[in-house]
Amino acid sequence: MGKVRSILIKNVSKELINKYPNVFTTDFEKNKKLLDKYLEVDSKHLRNRISGYIVNLLKIREKE
Repeated sequence: MGKVRSILIKNVSKELINKYPNVFTTDFEKNKKLLDKYLEVDSKHLRNRISGYIVNLLKIREKE
Protein backbone atom coordinates (compact mmCIF):
# COMPACT_ATOMS: atom_id res chain seq x y z
CA MET A 1 0.00 0.00 0.00
CA GLY A 2 1.10 3.54 -0.72
CA LYS A 3 1.23 6.52 1.56
CA VAL A 4 -1.87 8.64 1.83
CA ARG A 5 -1.45 12.39 1.43
CA SER A 6 -4.18 15.00 1.51
CA ILE A 7 -4.97 17.13 -1.49
CA LEU A 8 -3.73 20.19 0.43
CA ILE A 9 -0.23 18.71 0.76
CA LYS A 10 -0.15 17.70 -2.91
CA ASN A 11 -1.43 21.04 -4.22
CA VAL A 12 0.87 23.18 -2.06
CA SER A 13 3.91 21.05 -2.93
CA LYS A 14 3.27 21.13 -6.67
CA GLU A 15 2.59 24.87 -6.59
CA LEU A 16 5.85 25.55 -4.74
CA ILE A 17 7.87 23.41 -7.16
CA ASN A 18 6.33 25.21 -10.14
CA LYS A 19 6.84 28.66 -8.58
CA TYR A 20 10.43 28.02 -7.41
CA PRO A 21 11.80 25.27 -9.70
CA ASN A 22 15.49 25.62 -8.81
CA VAL A 23 15.14 26.26 -5.07
CA PHE A 24 14.08 22.91 -3.63
CA THR A 25 16.31 19.83 -3.57
CA THR A 26 15.98 16.16 -2.69
CA ASP A 27 17.35 16.89 0.80
CA PHE A 28 14.53 16.78 3.36
CA GLU A 29 16.30 18.95 5.97
CA LYS A 30 17.12 21.74 3.50
CA ASN A 31 13.55 21.74 2.24
CA LYS A 32 12.22 22.14 5.77
CA LYS A 33 14.29 25.29 6.23
CA LEU A 34 13.33 26.61 2.79
CA LEU A 35 9.65 26.08 3.54
CA ASP A 36 9.96 28.35 6.57
CA LYS A 37 11.31 30.99 4.21
CA TYR A 38 8.81 30.65 1.35
CA LEU A 39 5.67 29.54 3.16
CA GLU A 40 4.00 30.30 6.47
CA VAL A 41 3.04 26.92 7.94
CA ASP A 42 1.28 26.68 11.29
CA SER A 43 2.42 23.24 12.36
CA LYS A 44 5.66 21.28 12.14
CA HIS A 45 3.76 18.18 11.10
CA LEU A 46 2.26 19.88 8.04
CA ARG A 47 5.63 21.45 7.11
CA ASN A 48 7.34 18.05 7.33
CA ARG A 49 4.67 16.36 5.22
CA ILE A 50 4.97 19.03 2.52
CA SER A 51 8.77 18.81 2.58
CA GLY A 52 8.65 15.03 2.27
CA TYR A 53 6.27 15.17 -0.66
CA ILE A 54 8.48 17.72 -2.42
CA VAL A 55 11.41 15.30 -2.04
CA ASN A 56 9.27 12.50 -3.46
CA LEU A 57 8.18 14.59 -6.47
CA LEU A 58 11.72 15.69 -7.25
CA LYS A 59 13.03 12.12 -7.10
CA ILE A 60 10.31 11.05 -9.52
CA ARG A 61 11.28 13.88 -11.90
CA GLU A 62 14.97 12.86 -11.71
CA LYS A 63 14.12 9.31 -12.81
CA GLU A 64 12.30 10.57 -15.92
